[in-house]
Amino acid sequence: QVQLVESGGGLVQAGASLRLSCAASGRTFSSYAMGWFRQAPGKEREFVAHISQTGGVISYRDSVKGRFTISRDNAKNTVYLQMNSLKPEDTAAYYCAAASTLGRTSLEYSYWGQGTQVTVSS
Repeated sequence: QVQLVESGGGLVQAGASLRLSCAASGRTFSSYAMGWFRQAPGKEREFVAHISQTGGVISYRDSVKGRFTISRDNAKNTVYLQMNSLKPEDTAAYYCAAASTLGRTSLEYSYWGQGTQVTVSS
């Protein structure tokens, strides 16, 4: 089992950058694929990015490609989401999640953090 805690959200202007972190408890972090999802008010939770256990496989949703970068540090039990050139449409609660295998749907992830709010003003 793993517990996840996100941090790094905030209120920024369009074009700014933020770096989200997700700290995991437990000694098995490196055995989990990790994903970032987001959910805006009134909308369904959507896939943002994922990274394999070793970091060798990474994927993004099309709207964040070239702006967001997912990475992980297994020694620190942490996964990151570097977000550059933020847009108002990126405004959402951002969640990290852990799964035994890579996936792009929330149903594939067993463990979730509590979320961190990202608000981008125009």
